[in-house]
Amino acid sequence: MSNKKLDISVVVPLYNEAESLPELAAWIERVMTENGFSYEIIFVNDGSRDLSWFVIEQLAEKSPNIRGIKFRRNYGKSPALFCGFREAQGEVVITMDADLQDSPEEIPALYKMITDEGYDLVSGYKQKRYDPLSKRIPTKLFNATARAVSGIHNLHDFNCGLKAYRKEVVKNIEVYGEMHRYIPYLAKIEGFEKIGEKVVQHQARKYGNTKFGLSRFVNGYLDLLSLWFMSKFGIRPMHFFGLSGSIVFLLGLLAVIAVGVGKLTALHLGKAAPLVTSNPYFYLSLTAMVIGTQMFLVGFLGEMITRNAPERNNYNVEKVI
Repeated sequence: MSNKKLDISVVVPLYNEAESLPELAAWIERVMTENGFSYEIIFVNDGSRDLSWFVIEQLAEKSPNIRGIKFRRNYGKSPALFCGFREAQGEVVITMDADLQDSPEEIPALYKMITDEGYDLVSGYKQKRYDPLSKRIPTKLFNATARAVSGIHNLHDFNCGLKAYRKEVVKNIEVYGEMHRYIPYLAKIEGFEKIGEKVVQHQARKYGNTKFGLSRFVNGYLDLLSLWFMSKFGIRPMHFFGLSGSIVFLLGLLAVIAVGVGKLTALHLGKAAPLVTSNPYFYLSLTAMVIGTQMFLVGFLGEMITRNAPERNNYNVEKVI
């Protein structure tokens, strides 16, 4: 690649999408040419088992604007996006799926929202979807939860593959595991808070089969919980585990005291009192004290680990004057 500044990098992660790639590449190049953009298209082949990589090689031979990254095996969409972001040179980075359900005609408007309106990130919103009901309903529940946890209330579809970013955003976030669903949240955590949304077209799938599975929603909620915890307590675990453990321990201690006081009061009044160990609340109290102690120790050990981690002061400094 030359050192000339590019307007747009289009990053396309894909898995077994050989049939759609020639049409998608031609569609993107036509839109770019009509709008006078300098650009590159980065196809990230995520261990496809069909002829996807052969097609990418053929396309790259015909066009100097097309690049390819090939994984030896299937790692997932997040690693594909991470590697695509690392290679992207455009001032605005566009991501889209390779199945032709995302329309390249949206690229000029997304580009203007970044460059002219000053957004850090713009996420597509497929208001009218061609997905089956079994996918649409879980998606709505998932997005409602993501909005509540992340505090990004203006996004309807966190997981839309069609997004636009300022270059600084993709160079400062780390997309790993299955965190591609929460890229807006990752950007917000890193201080990129001007996040917008654009209603985009949703095309019916033309080739191949969907990669959708219900297990994605189970994993998605676990990832969201992990991301929330890391953003709040990642460098101060004692604030969560220490406080929670202390509260649980104190509740258990107070319960033990209450059981003991009840026993002593009964003896003082000359009443028959059962053994303390025959009271189920005694064991519940001890269990609470043990759990509280363990939680406190987990927080303490986590604090020791983070204090000695080399990344503990790795802050994202934007400017120095």
